[in-house]
Order: sequence, then structure tokens, then C-alpha cells
Amino acid sequence: MIETVMNEINNKTASLCFMNESLKKHTTYGIGGPADLMIFPKSKQDLIKVIEIINENKIQLTILGSGSNVLVSDNGIRGAVISLKNSLKQIEVDNNILYAECGTMLGKIVKHAVKNNLIGLENLNGVPGTLGGALIMNAGAWGGEISENLIHVEVINSKSEIQKIQKKDLNFSYRQSSFNKDDILLSAKFNLKKADKDIIKENFIEAQSGRKKSQPLNKRSAGSLFKNPKNNSAGKLLDEAGLKGFSIGDAKISEKHANFFINDGDATSKDMLMLIKKAHKEVKDKFNVNLSLEVKLMGFNEDEIEGLC
Repeated sequence: MIETVMNEINNKTASLCFMNESLKKHTTYGIGGPADLMIFPKSKQDLIKVIEIINENKIQLTILGSGSNVLVSDNGIRGAVISLKNSLKQIEVDNNILYAECGTMLGKIVKHAVKNNLIGLENLNGVPGTLGGALIMNAGAWGGEISENLIHVEVINSKSEIQKIQKKDLNFSYRQSSFNKDDILLSAKFNLKKADKDIIKENFIEAQSGRKKSQPLNKRSAGSLFKNPKNNSAGKLLDEAGLKGFSIGDAKISEKHANFFINDGDATSKDMLMLIKKAHKEVKDKFNVNLSLEVKLMGFNEDEIEGLC
């Protein structure tokens, strides 16, 4: 079935397709087993056609942006995995309105806004991943969130229809949104404000400098591992639990920032998952705080991740 679907996609689109593609090559952790079928659409039109073919053949579908903010099982992912790294990269500015497609890296969008003297996104400088992933998790940093200046998001819904969803209908909150699990994000529009370029540049540099000082940017990680509990900091709790520098195999809790779990060599997903469970349990036992994951777990069985949320 997988080979038949791959042949149909090759015949009807310009997408690149690979069977049994190792996902460790496509994640910032450098961890992950094979995808049964991995697809790289070349355009928005290709993406729509690929999804149509996959749905017609009732193949399980997983969307992978830049591969940040995810931990993929060593067993890989069954069905089809679509990577958006080669498509959905358009950015346009019309006065104070910024349009961007959801496969674009967030950092590139921030720089484009700064270049056009638009304020409102510069605090997100350095946040890893694509726009699509940032919207789904309502990514934020230094007091700002991606949803703040959002107008609407264009998605492909479960019926393979293109739909525009207004900000008010997405119920954004801290690291959460109400996109349907089958929604595939295509593009978004933001209403930004013109501002003095020196003020914008100052905010941009401040965010960049803050990240360099506090985060292990030279190590392979998926960004912040746990969400911050209300009125608290996950990194602070992990630090106070004595977990900085703790490791299992080559999976290690950063000595620079305890909420960054890094691949310090050739870590496996088993190593990383054991480390996550250890940290989760220590914080629960010592502070009675049940930390929630910010990183998304992919390809694991339910019993493997029981107790993590």
C-alpha cells in the first residue's frame, strides 16, 4: 500500500518521497526511527494534492515542520509523514499586515517584520520551529505570544477543505490553541504596527541576547521541555530538584538551563523518555507539581508515555 501511494504521489505531484526514511535526520534532537513514507511537497498545491491522495487511501498522516519541539520514538512513525521544510515559505507585507505561510521558520518571519519596521513579533526572535508549530502551541518568549497580533489562520480541515479560522475562534491560552487535531495549517495573517526601527532593533537584540545567555543554543535540543506551571518556572523547579547536569545515556539535562534536555552524543528516544519521566517524578515528589510537556511525543505507544501529559 505504501509503495502504491508513493508512486501515485510521484506521478501526480513534484513532491519528493522516500520509504523508511530515518527521522533522526529531520529533528533537532537528532533522534527518531524510520517513517514508513516521508514526503516533501514542493508547493502549497502539491501539499493539497498529497493530502487528498493520503486521505483517499486511508493512510495515517503526521505533519512535521522543522522537527523542533518533538521527540520521535526510535521505532519511528507508521504511515505517511509530511515535512513542510521545502514548501509553504512565502512571506508578504502590505503596510502593517504581514502574511506568512506556515512552513516558514519563525525566525525568518521575525526578521522580515523587523526589516519592514513592524513591531509585535521581535520578542519571538530565536524561538525554534516553523510558524505552523508556533501557532499550534501559541509559542511565546519574553512576555510575548505569537497569537497576540494574529488576524486569522488558513487551514486544510479534516474534509480536505481550505478554511479560514479567525483568532477569536481559536481559544488561545498559555502554550495552547483549539485547532482540531486534523487541521493542517497553511498560512496566517498578522496585524502589526509601524514603529521606530531603533526601538524594534533594541527589542530584537535584547531577545537574542537573553537566549544566548540562558539557553544551550549550541546543543541539540527540542527547546523548552516542560510548560511553566502557573506562577512558577519549570526550569526553576527542575534546578531546585537538583537535576541540572543529570543524564541517562547521552540524554542530559542542560547545566545552563534545567528545562532544556539535550542530546549530548547519540541519545536514543528511550534514554530521553526515561530522563523525562525521572524529572517529572522528582518534581512531583518534591514540590507536588505535575509538569506538563511542551515537547510533543511522536510514535510512542500509550503505555510508554503513561503519566506524561
